Amino acid sequence: MVTEPNKRHTPKSGREPFFTGLALGSGLILAGLLFGSALWLLVGVVVALLLAVNQSLAKIWSTHVIAVRLGGSGGGESDTAADVEVGVGSRVPVRLEITNHAKIPVGWILVEDLLPRWALRAAGGDARAAGTDAGRHVPQRGVEVDGDRLAVMTLRPGQTRTIEYTIHCRRRGYFQVGPTVLETGDFLGLFRRYRVATRPQYITVLPKVRLLSGYDIASRRPIGEIRMRDNVMDDPTRLRGIRRWQPGDPMRSVHWAATARTGTLHSKIYEPSSIAGATIVLDFHRASNPPRHEPVRGDLAVTAAASIAAAVHQQGEPFGLLSNGRDAADRIRRDGWTGDHRVRDTARAAAGMLSRNDRLRPVVVKPDRGPTHFHEVLRRLARLEPTDGLTLAQLLVESESQISNATTVLIVLQTCDEATASAIIGMSRRGWEVAVIINTHDINDYSRIAAPLIATRIPTFRLTDEPSITDVCRAATTRS
Repeated sequence: MVTEPNKRHTPKSGREPFFTGLALGSGLILAGLLFGSALWLLVGVVVALLLAVNQSLAKIWSTHVIAVRLGGSGGGESDTAADVEVGVGSRVPVRLEITNHAKIPVGWILVEDLLPRWALRAAGGDARAAGTDAGRHVPQRGVEVDGDRLAVMTLRPGQTRTIEYTIHCRRRGYFQVGPTVLETGDFLGLFRRYRVATRPQYITVLPKVRLLSGYDIASRRPIGEIRMRDNVMDDPTRLRGIRRWQPGDPMRSVHWAATARTGTLHSKIYEPSSIAGATIVLDFHRASNPPRHEPVRGDLAVTAAASIAAAVHQQGEPFGLLSNGRDAADRIRRDGWTGDHRVRDTARAAAGMLSRNDRLRPVVVKPDRGPTHFHEVLRRLARLEPTDGLTLAQLLVESESQISNATTVLIVLQTCDEATASAIIGMSRRGWEVAVIINTHDINDYSRIAAPLIATRIPTFRLTDEPSITDVCRAATTRS
């Protein structure tokens, strides 16, 4: 059971052994005075001195050893190394310097840089159900550590020791590195001291982006920047040419200059166009994302969303993001980490994450254009985590006013119950252009989910694996 880091822990004091020893020494001295025994007096004085010396050593060692987190190999020194953003497969160097500022040597000190256990734990997803080849292409951990992040050392006065290791980022995510916990004590083991020496550093691992072979999904808004194949409605801002006037041509399309020059009525020919923007909706509710498929299917959905956003961005069209998952950075701001730990287990708990979160605030990035907006969408996708809050049906109902009807609503989901299907069909009937990407490897699951959507003329597509992302939007348009 993981303890919530925002709750205060009652620190375990190191004074109990001191008072016990003090009482023992006082008893021995009192016995020596009563019975006139110099030996009892000597033993009592020695015990009292030994306790005082050991307590002083433990206090000096714990308060005068300073740890500093550096910004990677050769980076600048700071109390908190700068947060970094990297891609999947990148390596992030971590460097800690531990310095003894006391005038006496430190007999022993244990230094550990904490990492979340869930990030180091092997993924438990079923590779075959997730659609992979026996798990050979599935990263087993969120991060892997090359080197030692735990060390026991002795320090001379003024001496500095260094701990260096490398974090290999295997999956997208938001990972907390640290805090650094110091543990020391006296030689007899009577006094233990724990201290959090550095603040944590955060690594954002951005999702993969695959190049799409084409993006043809267009919204129902007729005028835009993308030329359409089907002549649904002409765009009066895009003149393609002129031709002789034909019966049925409206008078507003007459090209008067050509008519005056030739003496025959001519009409303008326009190119049909549409806005090809997209609002990407990701379903990250725990109930609709089976644990046996995670984290493979969740990461696949994020990769597909990032690739679609990149394709729309390259076309200069607006795109946005909507999800019922939680933002890991928002979790850190809300739950935080407690910086004062007297016991190592409480510091470990602070480096972890809550096992349950039912916050109802969705992740919303309104449609916009530009590289800054695209990078913000990538950040949000990287930090997206499953939640127990809003279901997809509740998300669509609650956030309908925030979804632009000038963009196509692309919904990425794994399962679809009756309430979710009703919400999707309702949006389509109310004027939104909706397309659904079904994230499953099982053709039977796809057929069951897609049947009611296809019956209402909603484009659907089966996302099987990462290579299938390339044709996801083109195939969805063909099916429609």
